[in-house]
Amino acid sequence: MKKTYIPIFILSLLISSCAIHLGKTSNVNNHTTTVVLSRNNYKIVQNVTGEVQATYFFGLIGGLSRKNMLAAARAKMLSKVNFEGSSKAIINENFEIKHSMNLIVRKMKVTVTAQIIEFTE
Repeated sequence: MKKTYIPIFILSLLISSCAIHLGKTSNVNNHTTTVVLSRNNYKIVQNVTGEVQATYFFGLIGGLSRKNMLAAARAKMLSKVNFEGSSKAIINENFEIKHSMNLIVRKMKVTVTAQIIEFTE
């Protein structure tokens, strides 16, 4: 009877996984432009999202570093916005990081979301 428990235990270890989710709501970017939104002189024109995924084997092999993934996700998000010829700005920028892993494979997904505003005056 004990011999049947060992394969079941090993199989359950191989197919089980767990996930971790981190939300970075603080400003992780150093912008030199200051945008004051105290007056009603703007409108929200777009919600944008950029997403990047990476897969790592044995926790280390493959994929990009966390810093590079944040930059790549932000670049994908910004590529969806046409800033030329208008007075637009990015507000409410948030980074979300999700890790999921099992014994040998770890997946990391970085999502960046923001709102684009356009000044009317």
